[in-house]
Amino acid sequence: MKALALAVGLIGLAGAALADPVEGVWQTQPDDNGNFALVTIAACGAEICGTLGKGYDSAGQPIASPNIGRQMIWGMSPKGGGAYGGGKIWAPDRDKTYNSKMALSGDRLKVEGCVLGLCRGQTWRRVK
Repeated sequence: MKALALAVGLIGLAGAALADPVEGVWQTQPDDNGNFALVTIAACGAEICGTLGKGYDSAGQPIASPNIGRQMIWGMSPKGGGAYGGGKIWAPDRDKTYNSKMALSGDRLKVEGCVLGLCRGQTWRRVK
């Protein structure tokens, strides 16, 4: 009986350790300035967060930025069926924070942010 309880407990721990399908490294679409970035999405407790990684100019050359390492997505929750919501996203090109939602479809992630009924979005591509 103890062995069965231990096996069930280990299975439960393994399930909790599984990564959310949205976790990984994503390449953004070019922003208003033609720059794009890599964003690492990972679990932050029970929520999903994203951190701005390397930035690139329109020619694909790395650029320095004080925003690298800054949290860009936070408070996002899985809603089922590849949908995420209830979070916030910060747009570096406009230095604005938006209410956000995301939709995962294979290796594409549609990210949308809205403020006062005005929305903008991008489709990101998984790179890792």
